[in-house]
Amino acid sequence: MQDTTTPKPHPLNKGPLAGIRVLDMTSVVVGPICTRTLADQGADVIKVEAPSGDLLRHMAGIGRNPAMSGKFINFNRNKRSLALDLRKASAQAAVRALAMAADVFVSNIRPSSLARLGLDAPGLCAANPRLIACSILGFGSSGPYAEAPAYDNVIQAAGGVSATFERSIGEPRYVPMVMADHITGLIAAQSIGFALFRRTQTGLGEMIEVPMLENMASFVLTEHLGSATFDPPIGPSGDARLLSPDGKPLKTLDGYISLSANTDAQAFAFFRAIGRPELCEDPRFSTAFARTQNTPEYFALRIEAIAKKTSAEWLAIFREADVPAGPYNTIDGLLDDPHLKSTGFVYNEEHPSEGMIRRTRVANIFSGGMRDATLPAPRIGEHTRDILAEAGCDAATIAAMFAEGAAVEP
Repeated sequence: MQDTTTPKPHPLNKGPLAGIRVLDMTSVVVGPICTRTLADQGADVIKVEAPSGDLLRHMAGIGRNPAMSGKFINFNRNKRSLALDLRKASAQAAVRALAMAADVFVSNIRPSSLARLGLDAPGLCAANPRLIACSILGFGSSGPYAEAPAYDNVIQAAGGVSATFERSIGEPRYVPMVMADHITGLIAAQSIGFALFRRTQTGLGEMIEVPMLENMASFVLTEHLGSATFDPPIGPSGDARLLSPDGKPLKTLDGYISLSANTDAQAFAFFRAIGRPELCEDPRFSTAFARTQNTPEYFALRIEAIAKKTSAEWLAIFREADVPAGPYNTIDGLLDDPHLKSTGFVYNEEHPSEGMIRRTRVANIFSGGMRDATLPAPRIGEHTRDILAEAGCDAATIAAMFAEGAAVEP
């Protein structure tokens, strides 16, 4: 095997991260949403998988073919798959060779496990000083939970997210999305972007630690520390508006709508729209502070008023009055939302192995250019042979790796 220090950008890469190569040793959600964000912006993302593939291929509902669940397809577009058995020395050597030519190394594997494979961030960064190594962890490395395994629901409970439900509805719950994974993964992508910018100034990479617990605790405390910000506290923690059990979509005659009137102008427009202009002078509701202090009463009058007309009627009224309000979409209903349809947010695409699929476009638009061609979510090891060649492996080495099971392809 030959090491190479000359990156070979993939020809499809365009966009803000064109020419950036990412070595992706992540699985399930928190890491893949990070690397998908980088891939969507043009980075060449090499997804390193075990021969059995990312767990998300198998645990997220049925697909048309084994190991190609819909959730995996959505989280792993614009990536190339390299399937290696990292118990084999030749596979470890291939990853090290790729790291020499990479800009970014992302992992959500525990650092102690990476160290046993000779793929720890300090070692890789020492060999490639321009490398940005991002470790997404369950818990910060300096605390007593450091080596504990973590999934989204573990972090939601430990990070205070579940407790907001208990404060609101009387029992702890999980948000029925992998919210902690999503938020932490996006923060990791943001942090990598910061490090890439600093590298333009210093010429050097760095190691980044992105812990799930600390990020979710920050998310919750920033939102809900409230009067307990002061020491000693001058009041209870928690945002009463957000923790109210009535802080939910409002029932109309034929469905639901959402409504949020926060400024004085919005609240007064709302009062006039529901035929209660006298409430503009009511001391309980005449200022933002008063409405916050009287959240139960404010929410109760909203519930009572909204029940009297249809969703379409209210949305038309509030649009005319410039009151923030919107439709209630089911998960399936998002596919028919007129705004999302008009922007082309969801579209059909022919996947080379999975047939026709629905796909979402990148939500954010850069005037300087976006990735102008896309890669479909890969089959396990679909690009193994090509990527090993890019790592400097000659034909004999590649053949030997396949023969010993160190590398696999579809």
